[in-house]
Amino acid sequence: MWDLKKLNLDWAEAANLRMTQLNEIEEFRLHAYESATMYKERMKFIHDKKILKREFNSGDLVLLFNSRLKLFPGKLKSKWFGPFKVVRVSPNGAIELESEDGTQTFKVNGQRVKHYLGTAGERHVIEQIALRDDPTAASTKD
Repeated sequence: MWDLKKLNLDWAEAANLRMTQLNEIEEFRLHAYESATMYKERMKFIHDKKILKREFNSGDLVLLFNSRLKLFPGKLKSKWFGPFKVVRVSPNGAIELESEDGTQTFKVNGQRVKHYLGTAGERHVIEQIALRDDPTAASTKD
C-alpha cells in the first residue's frame, strides 16, 4: 500500500517544517494587513483632497439639493432648488434656511446646500415661441 520509505517519520524534522510553514503564513498575513492599511490611507487622502470646505454666513444665498429627485430622476430636471437665504449656521453643521418670500424657515444638513452665484433680484423672463403654427389661428387670419 504505502511505501514506508517515502513517509517522513522523523518527528523533529516534520515539526520544524510545520513551524516554518506557519511562520510563512503569518508573515504573508502581516504583509497583506500592512498593504491594506497603506491602500486605505492613500484612498482617504485622495478622497479628502477632493472635499471642498464650504463656509456659510448669515445672509448668504444658497441652493438646496432635492434628494427626492434622486429616486425619480428627470433627465432635464435640476436637483437644486432655491435660492434660499441663510438665517443661522450651527456649529454642528446644521443650517437654518428661509424661503424666498420669508414666510417659513427650516433646518437642513449643511452638506445639502451650496453657494448660489446669482444675485438676489435676478429673474429671467423666457419668451415662449410656438414651434408649429396653430391651424385654427391660420384660418382666422385669412
